Order: sequence, then structure tokens, then C-alpha cells
Amino acid sequence: MNIAIIGANGQIGKILTQKLVNTGEHQVTAVIRKPEQATAFEQMGAKTAIGNLEGTVDELAQVIQGADAVVFAAGSGGSTGDDKTLLIDLDGAVKSMEAAEQFGIKRFVLISAMFAYNRSKWSDSIKPYYVAKHYADRMLEASTLDYTIIRPGGLLNDEGTGQIEIGEQLSEGGSIPREDVAEVIVYVLDQQHTYRKGYDVISGKQSIAEAVQSLSN
Repeated sequence: MNIAIIGANGQIGKILTQKLVNTGEHQVTAVIRKPEQATAFEQMGAKTAIGNLEGTVDELAQVIQGADAVVFAAGSGGSTGDDKTLLIDLDGAVKSMEAAEQFGIKRFVLISAMFAYNRSKWSDSIKPYYVAKHYADRMLEASTLDYTIIRPGGLLNDEGTGQIEIGEQLSEGGSIPREDVAEVIVYVLDQQHTYRKGYDVISGKQSIAEAVQSLSN
């Protein structure tokens, strides 16, 4: 599968790029903002392309043209203002969906946030972030794409455990290492029973393979 990772230079994006390359089963294009970021990805064995989420949909479509699947792993980051959250986490995500549709790229995986669908559980301190995720999710659900939305809990830089809990709506929050989020994405990419579904995911007691497979039951 030819996979374009938008936001490859982010923390999850970097891990995901390396994992997909390591499978030996995929051709990976890391979509990055700055040319100086390219060397690290080329050393991993990935191709690179320069893309600007604040540019036009047509420009972004040219960047991902030829891909079989798109993973949107971009985010404005905690050090930016609410304006960038709106422009990247919401409008950038929607532009990416529109770009994929423009070239008939059906498979689309979006990294969202746990409980993005439930306003009563949004933290006041990062409410604009949840608003962006909520409406990006809704736009994807209204699209023609074969999407999967992955909504991780609190993100950790710990080493992955390979053990998760996943469900369309989990009752309790939790946290999860970024490495495990990346591994979940690697696994769901070709799992058709996850198409047009969204899932909360936190650390748990089932292996990633078993947990994702159980979603088909």
C-alpha cells in the first residue's frame, strides 16, 4: 500500500512512519512542512513531500496524488494559539479529506481525541482543541471516504506496551503511549471492519491485534 502521512514530523507521525517502513509491505511518503526535515525520513526509507496545510486543497491534492491511503497525524501543537488549532487541526484536516476525495483516495485514517464526540467531557483548558477535533470528525463522517477515526486518551512518551482497550465509546478515560497509537494505526489500515468507524483507545489488557480484531464481532 502507498501511504501518505500528513504531519509525519509530529511525534506520532515519526513513530508511525518508521513502523510502516519497517513492515516492508508499504511505500511511505512523509508529508512535511520544511525541506530540512526530509533527511531523517529518507534515512528511515520513506519518501518525502512538502505540503502546507494552510495552502489550497489543490496544492495538497498534488502532494498526496498516487497514494492508496492517507493518515492525518498533524496537529498545531501545545505552544501555538487557538488560531493555529483552527487552521491545522480542523481546516487542515478537512482540506486533507477534500484532497483525498479529489483524487479518489478512499482510505483515510484520522487521529482525533478521546471523547471528542462528547462535549460534557471536554477539558476547559483545551476546549478549542476539542472543538476542532469534534468538527473534523464530523466532516470526515459526512465524507465519502473509507475512514477510521482513532481517538487516543492522554498521550505518553513511554515505551509502547502493545496492550490496549478500544471501543466506539469507552466509558472511562485513560492514557496511552504514542508508540501504541502508531501501532494501532498500522494494524487498522487494511482492516475493512474498521471502515467508517471511530474508536476511543487507551492502554489496556488485550494485544493490539486481538483488540482490533474483536471489533468485528
